Amino acid sequence: MLNEPSVPLTAVRRLYEVSARMGAGRSLAETLQAVVDGVVDGLGFGIAVLNLRQPDGKFEVIAVSGSPEAREALLGTISAADIFDAEFALADEWGGLRFVPHERLPEGDVVGWVPDVPMASGPDAWHPLDALFAPLYSSENELVGMLSVDLPEDQRRPGPIHRELLEIFATQAGLAIDKARLTDQLLAEKARLEASEATFRMVFEGAGNGMATVALGGPEAGRILRVNDAFCQITGYDAGQLVGAAAGAFLRDEQPEQTRRELARLARSKTPYRFERIFSQPSGNEIWLGGTAAIVAESTGPRILLVQIDDVTARKDAERELRHHAAHDPLTGLPNRRLLQRRFDLVLERTRSSGRPGALLFCDLNHFKLINDGHGHEAGDRALREIAARLTTAVRHGDTVARLGGDEFAILAEDIADEALQALITRLEAAVSRPLEGITTQVTTAIGTTPITPTSPDLDTLLHTADQAMYATKHHRP
Repeated sequence: MLNEPSVPLTAVRRLYEVSARMGAGRSLAETLQAVVDGVVDGLGFGIAVLNLRQPDGKFEVIAVSGSPEAREALLGTISAADIFDAEFALADEWGGLRFVPHERLPEGDVVGWVPDVPMASGPDAWHPLDALFAPLYSSENELVGMLSVDLPEDQRRPGPIHRELLEIFATQAGLAIDKARLTDQLLAEKARLEASEATFRMVFEGAGNGMATVALGGPEAGRILRVNDAFCQITGYDAGQLVGAAAGAFLRDEQPEQTRRELARLARSKTPYRFERIFSQPSGNEIWLGGTAAIVAESTGPRILLVQIDDVTARKDAERELRHHAAHDPLTGLPNRRLLQRRFDLVLERTRSSGRPGALLFCDLNHFKLINDGHGHEAGDRALREIAARLTTAVRHGDTVARLGGDEFAILAEDIADEALQALITRLEAAVSRPLEGITTQVTTAIGTTPITPTSPDLDTLLHTADQAMYATKHHRP
């Protein structure tokens, strides 16, 4: 059974940072560079190139990351609107991605820039002429650009997890580019707002983003003065329900007095304020709103805030999914070693405070290789998922079952010893040894344990000790 290498935690954290920057109201140029930098720094590709679709349908290379040579050769080049059609006709569809293997390319001169790197070997090796594209779409499903990546760091064609992460990232990037274009348009328009109320009204009402004005001072301070149609569509309220209401009534304060403090901060500030807040819709459903607030009127009378919002719930969900990939085993869904380490640190801290011992259990499956040999790797994968579910059911609430790799698991149990620990081991052994549907091989488990005490060392040392105990158990079992 082959397992795809996990995504480095630092890389996923980098993706979170880039995702946040892409959705933070940046200019179009900043957003495009953040996209390609995020692919190189966060997803492990050596080169990323972003072709932006122009109003006439042609594509222009606007941002390049990872290679000065590629940047010099490609930046600013303009291609016809149908530049990708011929390649996509030869491509494999990987979800929303398009992969063009080099062996399908017609003989002749190569169009474009090709990295001068050694060729890796093996059936899944990445070839310098291989091409992987991620089309970028706006919220209206309009093609806004094309992201191409090259030179994966392991010199192999990306597996399912890396493809999925690239596709998630490309979805966020398309939305961010769409919003950045609008942000650039709004910023350019803002200079004209101060000179013409008529222009302001036209832009305000016609903007694709939700827009509202909020009083900053006077008797109406904190109350909504005006909203556009997009604001109503995003929030689910009509204008009559919003205008005159306190803006804070619709926001969930994650900290005491959060809305009041933010309004006070805005009143003192002369720079735009970026925010992301949870908003309650009429149905009771909560969505994430992201946007900016800036003072646009400050002469006679109360000062006015211009608030621009968009629904960023999809991006928040994507970030949550990225966090899940970083902390969980892709096959079984169990916590991986990184998440086990974080939970172990918390358990050890509480053990040192309470003095009550816990235990770390190391489980190795017996005869599991026979399933792969006799029934195939798909059956082996199904068996691993079933056994993972059984282990999770057998432990106590609050215990952690983690997959270390292959057919090895670890169980982190807090505040347990003696009879309770033995009862847990018995439940785990019984759970694993039950017959597996459609599989004649009986799988059992050998379990080694080591206590977690206030003087326990690091997780790696305890895992090694529990591993040795497991082998001792397996050796002495009749």
